[in-house]
Amino acid sequence: MADADAIYTVDSFTASDGYCWRYRRYLARQGTERVPPRAHVVCLHGVQSHAGWFDYSCTKLSQAGFEVSFLDRRGSGMNQEGRGDAPSYVRLLADVSEFLKQLRTTSVGLRSPLPVFLVAISWGGKIATALERWQPGCADGLVLLCPGFFPRVRLPWRTRLGIAWARLRSPERLFSIPLNDPELFTASSRWQDFLRSDSRSLHRATARFLIESIRLDHYLRGTPNYVRVPVLLLLAEKDRIIDNAATRRFVEKFAGPDKQVLEYAGAHHTLEFEPDPDRFLADVQGWLDKHLSAWPAPKRVTD
Repeated sequence: MADADAIYTVDSFTASDGYCWRYRRYLARQGTERVPPRAHVVCLHGVQSHAGWFDYSCTKLSQAGFEVSFLDRRGSGMNQEGRGDAPSYVRLLADVSEFLKQLRTTSVGLRSPLPVFLVAISWGGKIATALERWQPGCADGLVLLCPGFFPRVRLPWRTRLGIAWARLRSPERLFSIPLNDPELFTASSRWQDFLRSDSRSLHRATARFLIESIRLDHYLRGTPNYVRVPVLLLLAEKDRIIDNAATRRFVEKFAGPDKQVLEYAGAHHTLEFEPDPDRFLADVQGWLDKHLSAWPAPKRVTD
């Protein structure tokens, strides 16, 4: 657990295959006082990042009355077992799905359960979106921050061949993730220094994980027809990691009519590391507030 006066606690969740992974939980607050949550916000990080990169935004959302759970993916962040690995992309989908199902049980005593919104960053956007095809209804809305549907940074072809061979012969062999230059994420020297010294960032992944990421890409091709929940897409004008134009076109194909796209002039890939992160956080909170305005207020069964 975190210190008693911390804004978050570190909790754990045991998946159906027995893997126990850790996540940060930020309780809803008004100032320093705990309040009943208005909704659940569940966050997913990118391929290299982890919950520790996004403490500021989670704190701000919790202070706006949301209960925030930021999940560290198995093998990433606080989760050292199977570092950089995953059995399959389906297992990663199941991890989030199982967590969301358990989260909804916390609303069992309410006639109107709390809505659940997924906030997914970079590579995590692939998992959040694929869930809409794999198990519709897991979430009540998606907020996608620079989602990694169409990466601009790729491994050399010789390395890709080596990964394919290793997947057959040595699936746990580690390969460098081609995102080790902090300047890809931010133009801020302060945050670049943070990234260089961050011991929890994931810099290598197994051949199995990297091949599963490709398999997830193929699965996503058939996903737009299944995405019917409201979607907010945030893009950074100077993003060097993802292709903004291709991402826009992909999201425009989502079946649901409620889609909003915002692009931040001069911003880089990790909006959290911008000089004024409150700019994008105000947009996220405004979008959440708008979609909560039509949601029935939670009432306990005994009311």
